[in-house]
Amino acid sequence: MIGDLGAADATELAARVARGEVSASELLDAALAAVEARNPAINAVVLMQEAVARKAIADGLPHGPFRGVPFLIKDLGCEARDFPSHNGSRLFANTVYKRNSSIFERIRATGVVTFGRTTSPEGGIGAATESAVYGGPTRNPWNLDHTSGGSSGGAGAAVAAGIVAFAHGSDGGGSVRIPASSCGLFGFKPTRARLPDGPYAGEGWAGMAIDGFLTRSVRDTAAMLDACEGSDLGAPYCAPPLVQGHAQAISRPPGRLRIGICDTTFTGEPVHPEVVEAVRATGRLLESLGHIVEPVRPRADVAMMMRAWTDIVGIGAALSVRSKIGGRAPHADEVEGVGRGAWAYAQTLHPTRYLEAVGEIHAFGRQMAAVFCEGPDILLSATLAEPPAKVGRFSHQTEDYVAYRTGPEGIFAYSPFCAIFNASGQPAASVPLGWSKDGLPIGVHLAAAFGQDELLIALCAEVERAAPWAAKRAAKAGPG
Repeated sequence: MIGDLGAADATELAARVARGEVSASELLDAALAAVEARNPAINAVVLMQEAVARKAIADGLPHGPFRGVPFLIKDLGCEARDFPSHNGSRLFANTVYKRNSSIFERIRATGVVTFGRTTSPEGGIGAATESAVYGGPTRNPWNLDHTSGGSSGGAGAAVAAGIVAFAHGSDGGGSVRIPASSCGLFGFKPTRARLPDGPYAGEGWAGMAIDGFLTRSVRDTAAMLDACEGSDLGAPYCAPPLVQGHAQAISRPPGRLRIGICDTTFTGEPVHPEVVEAVRATGRLLESLGHIVEPVRPRADVAMMMRAWTDIVGIGAALSVRSKIGGRAPHADEVEGVGRGAWAYAQTLHPTRYLEAVGEIHAFGRQMAAVFCEGPDILLSATLAEPPAKVGRFSHQTEDYVAYRTGPEGIFAYSPFCAIFNASGQPAASVPLGWSKDGLPIGVHLAAAFGQDELLIALCAEVERAAPWAAKRAAKAGPG
């Protein structure tokens, strides 16, 4: 099955390379053939650098846990000398970097063969990936009428389509977990500062953004997190140290846990009935595994958090635009509608608002810390409030940035859970346990207290063993 990289996880592919059953070049050939066959339908893989990948193999790959396995990095961040980037934007098209980011260096040390990038929405501020710089939307391999999510939507689509076994992503408001839920994959957001940000950024979105991975197995994520974790030189803060590491943590069940289940939003609004059933079914599964499952509704000021998140990210988008064109307003042929709206909105904010919003995010983090201190070990909810949206619903055409994020039909209404844990800095994961009547994936969300990454990923692995998902394949995955 060399021609179908989605049929095995990355750990298994690396083992095949180590045993001499297949070469890194043969796996790269298979990945490139899969791009040719499947990418036209989904528009997920861009800026391919086959010559760079061939040279890396010829020069000798590092002897890391994924030696010889094809890999893709997100076209947003993950700066790398040999991989020019559009960063999801016409304004930043064909950006070339003079040095590698810390996260790319650590990824490279695992022995992966990176050969290209995956699509992302402009600014990373959407729950769908439909950036103009790529000439069209990225589509969901399960159903091409639906989005693969965002902002790591290209990564999710590429893995779900079997082009690669796993891929890099990043998560500032759910941008790993939303595509994981939409594409039937595992997506894990670590504790704040668990992975390095430098040297191109001191922190992402006031510490709310962090890198991550889209995978088909928990063990692939665990191994990648262990290979990449730890602060880099000059980091402003760091995560609590791991006790044993993610890979060791998943080797045995976590013990009996208190699971708080919430089948509404955290503020009590209803979610889609098929999503409710996925959450409740997961609760029953966890009870069958010996855990205590009880209803919980976290007490925290979610509305304040959403306003602060929106302001911080809007200011960040404006700063990004300013770094390229100075103080003038961006033109329509440079920046899409939502980005122009974010720029304009940022101009209306008082100069003190950024620090005020950061303070509100920190206050919210303390509120969420109290939820776990006083109650459950794990919070169980949906990842999204409904199954994957149709393509076009979250396009960046509108210039009303605030309504795009916080309006009744906006991103936060569609994804009311994920950004909460970016703001709190707590680890959270989307696990592919549910399915709509139309055959679309529905992710279930698990979150833990700050620093409890090992506990959370151990539970995810226990759930994977009890209800394995890897055998389910998207319509656009597989040979041809």
